[in-house]
Amino acid sequence: MDAILRAWDLEPTVLFGTAALLAAYLGAIRMHVRKRAVAFVAGLLVMLVALVSPVDRLADLYLFSAHMLQHMLLILLAAPLLVVGVPPEVYRAALRWRPAAALASAARRPGIAFTLATGTLALWHVPALYNAALGDEALHAVEHLTFLVTFVIFWWPILSPLPEHRLGTGAALAYLAAAAIANSLLGVILTFAAPGLYPAYLAPHDALGILPLLREEWGLTAEADQQLGGLLMWVGGGPAFLIPTLLVLARWHRSPGPDLAPADQAPAATEAQ
Repeated sequence: MDAILRAWDLEPTVLFGTAALLAAYLGAIRMHVRKRAVAFVAGLLVMLVALVSPVDRLADLYLFSAHMLQHMLLILLAAPLLVVGVPPEVYRAALRWRPAAALASAARRPGIAFTLATGTLALWHVPALYNAALGDEALHAVEHLTFLVTFVIFWWPILSPLPEHRLGTGAALAYLAAAAIANSLLGVILTFAAPGLYPAYLAPHDALGILPLLREEWGLTAEADQQLGGLLMWVGGGPAFLIPTLLVLARWHRSPGPDLAPADQAPAATEAQ
């Protein structure tokens, strides 16, 4: 167990990228957006847990289920927290930059956002591509980056800092329900697929000397590990879509009509009434 707890993978590119993103963010925000700052920093911390903690070593070397946990952390926690953390004024300023405006335009189209995210998730779980990423660090980094980028785009129509860029209540609920179904369907396929879908996990190289612990004491045979990974996506992903669904319903309950006031201005609008 101690070997697992010590198995941090302090990948310089991850640490540098996270630090650079945090520095750029802190340079852009103003002090009055502290709540958004908390969300953004929490998103970065989730990224670090997913990519440099022992979860990463277990995912790379031993357990398919750890790899699925890593993916869920990136797409269902880190990505939405980063979106929530963007202040409206920073977003408006970014829209003056043409590439950012083009990306924002794509993110505002739910069909594009949905297809990019769910398509990317499914594509990287095709055995040939998944196994190739396990054997190539650069390709593996691209995999994680595409997950993060496409799911930031996915969450934008729901959590955009500009309320006028968010989907209406009915469309948002349908969007989230469709995503939950797509995520669960992939989880079902992985849960019931024959063991050995990803051969690297059948007889992993025991670099940390923990394979007996995982296989014998924890009972994570290759078959059980693959089933657990599928269940993490199938069952564990449910709450991640339920929370934003409740958020959408709460917005509708507060204001059944279009929610046109930015969230940061809501208290002021309430006081004015």
